[in-house]
Amino acid sequence: MATIAMSFLRYLTILVFSSITALGLALDCAMSAEVGPAKPEFTLSAQRDADGTLRLTWSITPGNYLYREQIAISGAGGPIAAALPEGQTKDDPNFGPTEVYHRDVVATIGAADLAGAATLTVRFQGCSERGICYPPRIATVDLASLAVTHGATPGGRSGSAITSWNPNTAVAASEPKVAFGLSGNMLAVAMAFFGFGLLLAFTPCVLPMVPILVGLLSRSSGRLSAGRGFALSSTYVLAMAVAYGTLGVAAAWSGQNLQMVLQAPAAIGAMAAVFVALALASFGLFDLRLPSALTDALSSGPGRRSGAFAGAAALGFTSALIVGPCVTPPLAAALLYVAQTGDLFRGAFALFFLGLGMGLPLVAVGTFGTRVLPRSGIWLLMANRLFGVVFLAIAVVLLGRVVPAAVTMALWAALLIGAAVFTGAFDPLTSSDGSGPRLRKTAGLLAALYGAALLIGAAGGADDPLRPLALVGRTEPFGGTAMPATTIRSLPELDAALNAAPGDTRPVLLAFSADWCSACKTMEREVFAEPTVREGLRSVRLVLADVTRTEEATSALMRHFEVIGPPTLVFVDPRDRREIAALRSVGEISVDAFRRLLDRAAT
Repeated sequence: MATIAMSFLRYLTILVFSSITALGLALDCAMSAEVGPAKPEFTLSAQRDADGTLRLTWSITPGNYLYREQIAISGAGGPIAAALPEGQTKDDPNFGPTEVYHRDVVATIGAADLAGAATLTVRFQGCSERGICYPPRIATVDLASLAVTHGATPGGRSGSAITSWNPNTAVAASEPKVAFGLSGNMLAVAMAFFGFGLLLAFTPCVLPMVPILVGLLSRSSGRLSAGRGFALSSTYVLAMAVAYGTLGVAAAWSGQNLQMVLQAPAAIGAMAAVFVALALASFGLFDLRLPSALTDALSSGPGRRSGAFAGAAALGFTSALIVGPCVTPPLAAALLYVAQTGDLFRGAFALFFLGLGMGLPLVAVGTFGTRVLPRSGIWLLMANRLFGVVFLAIAVVLLGRVVPAAVTMALWAALLIGAAVFTGAFDPLTSSDGSGPRLRKTAGLLAALYGAALLIGAAGGADDPLRPLALVGRTEPFGGTAMPATTIRSLPELDAALNAAPGDTRPVLLAFSADWCSACKTMEREVFAEPTVREGLRSVRLVLADVTRTEEATSALMRHFEVIGPPTLVFVDPRDRREIAALRSVGEISVDAFRRLLDRAAT
């Protein structure tokens, strides 16, 4: 026990030091990238010439640009024309080819156009070259003193169709308390996000990691004591927390949710291959070994244990990023806070403790679950086979995010039928066989029957493994809502969808979803398919934002609405195209809660 404790403490020290070093380097790199400059990116000043001409000058911080067409000036009597120089043509990811200014720019207004005006209202907007768009700004110019008062505006953009959309100006309204918690002292932030993590511990964010951890423990060499289980599970959870801290740094550095980026087919396929290899090793087809050079270095007792800890850390880190992609209000609030304020340390710190809270039940499983895991003999062999099936099931879940539904159902069918064969479902029983073989045969036959139903369903067009014999495939997005819905993947497509029905004044429900999002599929099946929800959806215009692929168009769409990831529901008033911020929903939502949102949107 003492040897295990010393080995764990030694490895934990190395892991913590390397994690802090890696995060520190990432923070330094991200800070140097100046994603969110501390000083104002656009500063407006006013001067008047001797002939009464007014000059409005925008000072633009390097690394940012100002939209020419978004400069709008008005007085008491309405819009006022201003002379602006030509800008540079930029293929902007949000609005297509448009004129922008990268350096200081001056607008001039003749004295005659200012007659009778005491103040001017100036609206403008720009973006960062790093891909982050700032909310529209409004400034008031006092024509007597030429004093300029700056401020942010929730008001709409004017001009072309797309520019009528309003970005948000703060962290989404569905998690204001979470965002407020980030501004407290560091101890309060740690306690708050640790608590948020505990609340999320029994959600789909964490549950897929339980069989992974238990499978890891079952393959641990040597006697698996409670102390060793605690050491391995703590290493797994610490690496998972570091992964969440990394999310904050990545969000500020790139403006994207790293978990979403890692849902690319290549990343999903690689992780699925890892679990297939773990399954085959559990079946005894081969042994997973480190390269010989590392094997020699770890040949001593403590070294061998350190190798197990390294495997736990690697699996914990990758599982947090790829296996359980989750968007929850605390995670969304922290990532938006980091991206908007540039406070990388506070955001990464909060997400680290969020990961620790989420992982606390896993430590309990690893510590006390060792008492029920078999130590040797036939039961250990059977447990390894069982976890091999579990690893294959995880691989199927991962592949289900990137392959067609029919292929996913066929994979489930193959897994279940194969498991039935190897449990002896089709082997004959004798009169001397006891209850154990009979129970195994019963379980195997049930698995074979369900696998056959999945094969029939896949051939007939069904796409839900939980309803394999629902042969009529889904004809409407979001679980057969029988509601007119348009699928969009970019801002221009969204604008075209809304301009197609200009007289429709119903609120717009913009639902962000993705094929790889398990929570989205659950909502499609259990929320949007409910008859009461379908009735409530008649009071809104349903627009589905498909962000399955991480492309520039989908990234721009998400940045525009400050969406961290799916599932996210955004309600928009079509009359002024402003978001109804109080109605935003992040993460899974129940039928009752969704009905209440629809009722509030309709009033």
